Amino acid sequence: MFQVGEVSRRLGLNPQTLYFYERIGLMPSPQRTAAGYRLYDQTDLDRLTFITQAKTLGLSLDDIKELLALQDGQRLSCREVQDRLLRKMEQIDETIRNLQALKAQLSPLLEQCQRGAAQPDEGKQCVVFQAHSLTAAASLESRD
Repeated sequence: MFQVGEVSRRLGLNPQTLYFYERIGLMPSPQRTAAGYRLYDQTDLDRLTFITQAKTLGLSLDDIKELLALQDGQRLSCREVQDRLLRKMEQIDETIRNLQALKAQLSPLLEQCQRGAAQPDEGKQCVVFQAHSLTAAASLESRD
């Protein structure tokens, strides 16, 4: 069993984050010592690790809560679970498309910066800011 401080150190989380997750229902109320200190077991650490990884991947706390409810065996039909997972997959695919579009917009700008950096002139503004703006690149991209 682990107290809040140990869990925080192991997972790199602020103790207030643990309390917040408990308050919003992402984490079940942990066991407590006779003195009232929270005690977390390995199952709790695994759940917190999942939450942390899911956040790193860009999932919202609501998304994570929904996934955890499915994992916790919320009584749903296979069709309901399939529909929820399909919606989540579609959202992830949309996010990937948007990130790829952003990468495509930034790539030519990076190439220009690299060419400009190869010929440094301390007093000169970067060539990217002379010829382009991100909003101009975005509008060109959307016309294609």
